[in-house]
Amino acid sequence: MTRDEFDRFQRKYPHPHVRTFERPHWTRRHFLQLAGAGVTASWLAQPAQASPVITQGEAGMIGRARNTIFILLAGAPSHVDTFDYKKGPDTPEDLLKPESFNGILWPAGLMPKLAQALPDIAIIRSMRAWALVHGLAQTWAQIGRNPAAVLGSIAPNIGSIVAIEKEAERLPGQVFPTFLALNSASAAGPGYLPSQYSPFRVVPAQAGLSDTTAPDDATGAGRFAQRVALLDQLDGGLRKNSPYGRSMEDMDAFYRAARGMTYNPAVGSAFSFTAAESDAYGGTSFGNACLVARKVLAAGQGTRFVQITLGGWDHHQQIYAETNLPRMTRMLDDGLSQLLAELKSSGLLNETLVVMAGEFGRTTGALSAAAGRDHWLQQFAMLAGAGVTGGRIIGSTTETGLETVDYGWSRDREIRPEDIEATIYSAMGINWTTVRYDDPFGRGFFYVPYSDADVYGPVNELWNA
Repeated sequence: MTRDEFDRFQRKYPHPHVRTFERPHWTRRHFLQLAGAGVTASWLAQPAQASPVITQGEAGMIGRARNTIFILLAGAPSHVDTFDYKKGPDTPEDLLKPESFNGILWPAGLMPKLAQALPDIAIIRSMRAWALVHGLAQTWAQIGRNPAAVLGSIAPNIGSIVAIEKEAERLPGQVFPTFLALNSASAAGPGYLPSQYSPFRVVPAQAGLSDTTAPDDATGAGRFAQRVALLDQLDGGLRKNSPYGRSMEDMDAFYRAARGMTYNPAVGSAFSFTAAESDAYGGTSFGNACLVARKVLAAGQGTRFVQITLGGWDHHQQIYAETNLPRMTRMLDDGLSQLLAELKSSGLLNETLVVMAGEFGRTTGALSAAAGRDHWLQQFAMLAGAGVTGGRIIGSTTETGLETVDYGWSRDREIRPEDIEATIYSAMGINWTTVRYDDPFGRGFFYVPYSDADVYGPVNELWNA
């Protein structure tokens, strides 16, 4: 945060000494286990009863994306060995095999498949993180603000904002969660928003979602229906007209929505996959997540935001060892290239924004004494789909990749996580200047911090030819 930004913050919030608050009890995620259906149902509650007071500024929105896939490269990949390739004194060129593709110098030895996808990809090289602590910066990337700031502890995941904004667009019969998190056990939650806007966390498996079907579908489905009917006779009235308040009514909503995902062929089709399908994506957990993301969006069952986490980029030692950078880039290359190819061939790429970034970057130039790269603020972001102009670079860095020398966009400064957040909202047709006044502190929750002062904003240049 710059000094000017901090001064604005102090003027708006007169108690800067207050750093964190305990998250209110009503935002804790709930879990449902109904008659053997072990389906996480924190996203299934009904919307809040009262509409919040909302203010919005004039925001020109891109509005080209129906869906977003956000890929978090946890652990912080080295930008100068990947999407901002720079030859250093210790760079093994025989391993990275740099080649120029339409003017983009690319480590073809590490990511040969993505080299072929460069015409569909835009790379931001003028991006810089705010913090160098993994947990803090990873959360920052997901909520678009400082997690340690006054409202950081109640701030929702970007996907949760998308979920609440797109709630009105859900159609009857759509049973999938609006916000799906794959391989993302530590994904940021809904903050102070109602629990149905939580990420629905899934680790993809070939067999699909566990406990949504039984070995004998016909017998299992019949028995399940009988038990649900009995349960409704016993306590349905209490749940529907509860003297105990909203929590029991929410539980009733959990039950009803969970039943929609149980013994539903759409669930089985979207969340399961064959060995051959998995192999096409590299046969890895990351590849499987990309595969499921594509199948879920193709199903059209209400999912609009998918977060995928690929961890393992914290290469302080022996970065070029086979088990480190080469292994990670191979997984990324196989999974992401196939995801982009299949989204493109199906037409889904036209309406799906794909965003990828780590929490920060890595030191540049010579390797450390441990033959690795340590934490550094300079980083990259990659975007594709939803009309993004591919085959281009926004911004540039010094010869070693140490810092930005050309910002490459109209705001003429480094691009920050808050700008990526604003870009996602704008692409999804969500007014990124929105301020909600239903937060527990009554201070007003800005979708993008300081939007009233126009501190951050979308990178509209991604859509400019």
